[in-house]
Amino acid sequence: MPRPDTAPPDRYAVIGQPVSHSRSPAIHAAFAAATGQRLQYEALPAPLDGFEATLRAFAAAGGRGCNVTVPFKFEAFALCQARASERARLAQAANTLGLDPEGWWCDNTDGLGLVVDIEQHAGRPLAGQRVLLVGAGGAGAGVLGPLIAARPAALVVANRTADRAESLCERHAPLAQRHDVALRAAPLEAPGTGFDIVINASASSLAGAASPVPAQVLRPGALAVDLMYGPAAAGFLSWARAHGAEDRDGLGMLVEQAAEAFALWRGVRPDTGPVLAALRAQVDGPAGSPAGSPGTRP
Repeated sequence: MPRPDTAPPDRYAVIGQPVSHSRSPAIHAAFAAATGQRLQYEALPAPLDGFEATLRAFAAAGGRGCNVTVPFKFEAFALCQARASERARLAQAANTLGLDPEGWWCDNTDGLGLVVDIEQHAGRPLAGQRVLLVGAGGAGAGVLGPLIAARPAALVVANRTADRAESLCERHAPLAQRHDVALRAAPLEAPGTGFDIVINASASSLAGAASPVPAQVLRPGALAVDLMYGPAAAGFLSWARAHGAEDRDGLGMLVEQAAEAFALWRGVRPDTGPVLAALRAQVDGPAGSPAGSPGTRP
């Protein structure tokens, strides 16, 4: 229920470093306007060694919930793991925190946002497909569980540091077994060939690299998704197109994960279509070329 107009709006924020570029305030403002929810949402930078202090100060000032972006998703989970969702526990990373009388709770909505974007907006059902997830850091860890729950036939996690990929797969092995998904870790240089869907959750886009994996990972007509958007995703998306794949950036995931967080906080799910269309026009520009500040993960 919306709060009375005489009460101050509930406070929410996205906490990260850097965070000034974040589109989350505009997204949540649009969701609030569409659903009649009174809230204030801001971008809140935190020092690299000051996430917990920033979170405590935000709560003391009336904060009700926050999104968490790089580099604090692992720390956010560590602070709230006593009241973590199964998704957050598997990822050991959190991007959504809420405060109630019992304290902070946490969840991870990244993977749900990605699955909705792939299946609904890109029109690519994941069930029965061969999927390659590149990267086993915070972004990769956050999306792996929901990807498994979508029941692909096989899911390979490729990472530069083999131990991290293997540990992530071991943690998700019971979930994969329940959903009859063949899950394994692989090195970046030899992850396999002919995947239906390739998801770049690595930091390669931030470094301006085209792709961290060989082109043989793409079957003809494969879907290649970068979790970044805007100029940061341009190299990977160009590489995908050059090798016959359908390319997709992370903008749809950004909006869908935000909608899931909004629903957790407010108990109402916003319509994402108009918000995504407006954001797409802003990011792509009138001529379809990348515009604005570099994209980032939520």
